[in-house]
Amino acid sequence: MTGYGKGVCELSDKVITVEIKSLNSKQIDIYTRIPGIYREKDLDIRNLISQRLSRGKVEVNMVVEITDARNASKLNKAIIKEYYKQLKEIGADLGIDYNESILQVIMRLPETLQMDKEEIDSSEWKKIAEALNSAIDSVESFRTQEGEALKKDILSKVNHIEELMESITPFEQERIESIRQKIQNSLSEHIEQDKIDDNRFEQELIYYLEKFDINEEKVRLKNHCKFFREVCESIDSSGKKLGFISQEMGREINTIGSKANHSEIQRLVVGMKDELEKIKEQTLNIL
Repeated sequence: MTGYGKGVCELSDKVITVEIKSLNSKQIDIYTRIPGIYREKDLDIRNLISQRLSRGKVEVNMVVEITDARNASKLNKAIIKEYYKQLKEIGADLGIDYNESILQVIMRLPETLQMDKEEIDSSEWKKIAEALNSAIDSVESFRTQEGEALKKDILSKVNHIEELMESITPFEQERIESIRQKIQNSLSEHIEQDKIDDNRFEQELIYYLEKFDINEEKVRLKNHCKFFREVCESIDSSGKKLGFISQEMGREINTIGSKANHSEIQRLVVGMKDELEKIKEQTLNIL
């Protein structure tokens, strides 16, 4: 699920802002963008996020704002000069003109700034971890709100599938009469009417119509829809489990379609398939 969270940590000489963005993904995939001085905590940050956010493409962005000029970053002159020299050589080789704006490009490159402080103490990291947890809390809250909206939309589609299934009933008797008439007309073309055994005809017709009976499929589909709702409402709701149930729903809908032998029933089946495909797509976003 998608989500966004922000946490702020205020220290004596700086303000650290942690932002977390989460996009849908089947696995947990964490990308961090943090200042060099905090790189030693990269693994700790990843572990903390993976423990609380089980899935998603997660981007962590940490920004440090210095409030005490005495601890401000210093320019790494040697690195900047080397970047400038290399870019100038590349520009000459390619015949590219450049101006003072090249310095803005250089300042975005790694290691152009250097901090006097090389290590962070435990108390500072503790406050940063609190800001990180606060950002994760916001992501989880965002995901919960999105999950409620997603659940409401999915269940409305399950309800619509049931409504379409119930709409089949008026056409079932009409379908039986149509099949009966079609068989009788076909039989009359080859056998004289007075030579047809009505009892045998009825027996064969019943046997034939049993192959087109969809009552069992409708009952199973209704039970699958009920089970889908129960899983959706349960605390242990799982996207994978809902995906498995939707597959079972699809089997019953496909069987109803193969047995339909009626244009209006086929139209309703297409509607059910359309709703089911939307459900399958959305269950991929559920944890």
